Amino acid sequence: MSFEDRTLTCQDCGQPFTFTADDQQYHREKGYTNEPKRCPSCRQNRRSSNYGGGGGYGSSGGGYGGRREMHDAVCAQCGKDTQVPFRPSGDRPVYCSDCFSKQPSSPRRY
Repeated sequence: MSFEDRTLTCQDCGQPFTFTADDQQYHREKGYTNEPKRCPSCRQNRRSSNYGGGGGYGSSGGGYGGRREMHDAVCAQCGKDTQVPFRPSGDRPVYCSDCFSKQPSSPRRY
């Protein structure tokens, strides 16, 4: 399959960038199915920032090295203000970490 250079728009800065034929071939060889969303400059900035990469053992926040977005909630059991790593939808109870650890674990389904 032959590839041709394509012009894409960066989702961060809005500037056009070229997705070269060589880059497309590399993506295919690596098994990547999505085309890049960021220009090389924004990709590098994202990697070097705390948000973008370098996650691993000893880093703070979420699994990708960035800080996890937290949402305010009120514990359904004790009424204490708390924060949770998901947006509460209101259809299920939300617990603070103390009350959550006291909840019986649900049975596993296999």
